[in-house]
Parts: sequence; structure tokens; C-alpha cells
Amino acid sequence: MSIIERSVYLQKLIDYMWDGQVKVITGIRRCGKSFLLKEIFIPYLKQHGASDKEIMFIELDKLSFIQYRNPLLLIEKVKEYASSSDRKHYLFIDEIQNADSIINPYDKAGKKINVFDALNDLMGIKNLDIYVTGSNSVMLSNDVLTNFRGRSDEIRVHPLSFSEYSTAFGNADSKKVFDEYCFFGGMPQIISKKTDSEKMDYLKDLFERTYLKDILERRKIKKADILSMIINLLSSSIGSLTNPTKMANSLSSKGYPIESKTISKYLSYLEEAYLFTETKRYDIKGKSYFDYPSKYYCEDIGLRNARIGFRQQEITHIMENIVFNELKYRGYSVDIGVIEDRHLNCQGEPQKIQREIDFIANKGYQKIYIQSAFSLPTEEKIKSEKAGFLLAKDSFRKVIVRGDINKTWIDDSGIMNIGIIDFLKGNEWE
Repeated sequence: MSIIERSVYLQKLIDYMWDGQVKVITGIRRCGKSFLLKEIFIPYLKQHGASDKEIMFIELDKLSFIQYRNPLLLIEKVKEYASSSDRKHYLFIDEIQNADSIINPYDKAGKKINVFDALNDLMGIKNLDIYVTGSNSVMLSNDVLTNFRGRSDEIRVHPLSFSEYSTAFGNADSKKVFDEYCFFGGMPQIISKKTDSEKMDYLKDLFERTYLKDILERRKIKKADILSMIINLLSSSIGSLTNPTKMANSLSSKGYPIESKTISKYLSYLEEAYLFTETKRYDIKGKSYFDYPSKYYCEDIGLRNARIGFRQQEITHIMENIVFNELKYRGYSVDIGVIEDRHLNCQGEPQKIQREIDFIANKGYQKIYIQSAFSLPTEEKIKSEKAGFLLAKDSFRKVIVRGDINKTWIDDSGIMNIGIIDFLKGNEWE
């Protein structure tokens, strides 16, 4: 199987080279962070003149590197390596969460020395460019980014986008590949699994033995059953409005009394683990955010499907989650748009209602309104989908991503209609 060239991330690594910052590669576990460095970026460096002697790759999860979990031994080794010549050197530290904190030998009653102290020290070496990765639970708790005090670049890595995933299937029918993607998602190891059964077992095991176990152990959670039920609630209601109080009431009604503040805490752990992303509602006219309710989307739709036993295959919600993930992959910050509408009720009285725009995608000065609609079979459905766009009355681009068309066009209202596959594979909407 050929290597999937993750060109978006490779370009970011290239852009950040030798900028004086520590490059921090973050993302959900098993999404390909280490592979990106070992199999894509390091070969690039070698093609452009770097030799094996100028590349140091320390894998802190391996016994052969266990001594370098000690930050003082790490500093000593790296300084020796970087001083071997005046040429540029590259340091890669993989699985940084395995580093130890040690007693300061010069001040045993003081603060411990940790790997962040070591890296801050190593940043002073002019001919050294530093890259680190770690497990999701450590990286997303911002341990690294916080400790580098603004002297780090974060490169967020996601599971395979649809365009990346598609390259593994050559000239296969795009619709068939999309159907597979909707079911199994884009975790890189999925590509190497031969049968549907192997893929399903892999995703189930990954969720249970890697992500859930990792959160339970790191956060020392005693109510594992509650965390598990929260995950189930989020997975079964992707893209639905919810909040901690609503979830607490739901669990309490099933015989599991729990406070909403505990729910909030557990939700933050799931976000730290990159498993789910909270998306807040934004008042377009009022230009402010609502505290609650919010929506949650899963980092990978295959993981979401695995969590609910590959049942509840509602393509509308699956497609919405995939559109959200594509926007994040492309570097957008994403909100849910809310705009007030007024109409007459059945008694002829004026009434206020809130209309939603599925996503407001922001990147720099760029803003795009996006609706996700698997099918718009009637004029009434089309009118309903466009209502929020028309109420906004601004000049930002407006796009309806559809599952029932193959050709892109712009209607009389200036709204682009684009098929889901073209949206995922092309750039004409940006």
C-alpha cells in the first residue's frame, strides 16, 4: 500500500521550520502524528540535504530510550548531539507524555524539573529545530502549549479527510468510497484492514481500550459508567442541541443521578481527548455567543458509529458531522449560526422564532455560511434551508452542501449548491 501524502500537514511543517519555536503536533491518538514525522517529513528533510546524523528521533514510549525520560539526561544527550557539528540539526521527541518529572538535585525542596524545562532550555540552541508529539490526553490538556509560554507552534492533525482517504482507492467510484467513509471514517489504520469485520472490531477496540481507558486512567475517574453513558448520549445525538443539565436529567431519569457540574467536567475530558468538539451557537445579528445549548461533533465518524454498534446510520447527521470535520481539517473555526425570524402564527399574531445556519466557518478575514442537507426534494424544503441565509442579509458567501446533486450551481439568490463529494474533494466553494 502506498503512503498517503498528507500534504496539508507537510506544508505546515515546512512553513514552521526554523522559526525559533517548538513545533507541537497534536491530535487524537492513532490519527497519524508519528507517521507524519517519520514517513513523510523526515524523508522530505533528507531529500533537501539533511543526513541521518543530523536527525535525532527519540521515542519515549520505547525501552531503548527510557533513560531520556529523565529531563536532565535528555538535555545532556541533545546538547552533545547538536554540538557535533555546526550544521542544522533536527530533534523529534515522540510520546512526550512518557517523560518523567524529577527532583531538582540543587534544590530538593523546590519545584521539580520536567520535560518542559528541558525543552525551554534546548530552544536556546541556534542550530536545533525541535518537534514534539504526544498522546491526546496530555497534548490537549495544553500541558505543552502552556509550558512553552507562547513559544510554540501547534499543528493539529486530524484523521484522514475524505480527499486523503480517497487516494488509497485510486480510480474507484467516488460514491462507493464515500459510502465506506460514512461508515468506517478516516482513522488511518482502517485502510489496511481487509474485511468489514476487521474494521469494525478495530474501531470498537480503539474506542474502548485506547481512548476511554486513557481518559479513565489520566483523570482517575471513578464513575466509569457515567462517562460511558455520556459518550453514548453524544454519539447517538450527533449535531443535536444539548447541555449538561439536559444530559444530567436524562441520566437521572434512567436511575443514574448525577450533577450537571460533573457532566460538564466529563465533557471537558472528552474534548481534551479530541474525541468530541463542542460547537457553540452564535447570534448573527446580536454578534454574541449563547452559553447553552451547544452541539457536539465526533472527531471521526467511524469512531462514532463504532460506539453505537454501527446502528443509527442516519445519513443526515453523519453527513453533517463529516462537513464539520472537513471545515476543521481546512483550518476553519466553526460556529452554529442563529438568526431571529418573525412570522404570523395561526392566530395571525406576530411570533419570534430562531432559525439556524448549520455552520459559520471563519478563517482569517474569510467567513462562509454553510448548510448541510442530504436531500432537498421539494421547493418547501429548499425554501426552509435558505431561510437563514436570506435573513442574514450580508455579503458573505453562502453554500448548501447536498447529498442529492452531482453538479454545482449558484441560484438566483447567489447561494451555491454543491454536492457533498465535490465539497469534500474540491476547493471551488472556498
